Amino acid sequence: MKALVISGGGSKGAYAAGVANFLMNDCGRQYDLFIGTSTGSLLAPLLAANELDKAKKAFTEVRQSDIFKICPFVIKEKHGHYYTSINHFGIIRLFIRGAKTFGDSSNLRTYIRKYISKADFQKIRDQGKNVIATVSNLTNECVEYKSSDEYEYEEFCDWVWASANLLPFMSLYMDDNKEYGDGGFGNVIPIQKAINEGATWIDVIALRPEKKIKNSPHVKNAFGLLNKTFDFMLNQIGQDDLIIGNLQALRNNVKIHFYHTPRVLSEQTFIFDPRQLKAWWTEGYNMAKVTTPSIQCIEYKSI
Repeated sequence: MKALVISGGGSKGAYAAGVANFLMNDCGRQYDLFIGTSTGSLLAPLLAANELDKAKKAFTEVRQSDIFKICPFVIKEKHGHYYTSINHFGIIRLFIRGAKTFGDSSNLRTYIRKYISKADFQKIRDQGKNVIATVSNLTNECVEYKSSDEYEYEEFCDWVWASANLLPFMSLYMDDNKEYGDGGFGNVIPIQKAINEGATWIDVIALRPEKKIKNSPHVKNAFGLLNKTFDFMLNQIGQDDLIIGNLQALRNNVKIHFYHTPRVLSEQTFIFDPRQLKAWWTEGYNMAKVTTPSIQCIEYKSI
């Protein structure tokens, strides 16, 4: 069984879409299993349905308003750099309504159904593909994996949405009286799940550099501090996922190939600028082209 694993990474999902386009369209990779976390969960169904053009459009043309009904922060651009501050008015509106989060990402729920159609979902099933979205069950304090084989279209779209909701900035998803949020809280790069499902070949798109060394500037406000803390936490979880995944792949004789970003693409993964997203898609495509030797494509076909 061949699997494609796509990590979380917010807006950096555009880079992953470029990598996947090369692997599937140019290199001829066909996967039986697609597993994603957060933005990876959003991308996986479109790839499983072989809707590569639609995936490119969805991930390079998305805007802030497609994600948030009420955005928890205000974004300003100056000399090519983005700066964020707290959207006090928006947060107060949510608190008055009794909301539990700083932002409302219900627009993303609509955006998912716009690009992942019922026909796409049926195509996934007809072709025997399996798509798995990683979610965090906050009530039971555990990671859960939601498969396209186990849910119908509407329910599965909701699990994809839940997988991408980074709390407390985005909406909280409730199901069976349990609270769910971004799968990255427990598993940013779900390699181990792919191995447990029986994968013998795994391509991993990890939306982080292979070696991450940086000295980020001091924060300017409470929101910046919270965002920086989450970034640190998710990076540590991702690093652990890579170590554990590599060890388990070695133990199970699984061939595994990694596609990292060449640098830290952005520390503001909530910012969706189509100009930047298109550049990342192209960079991902070109990087995969350079780092995938022809011998690997031949080896893939022999598995």
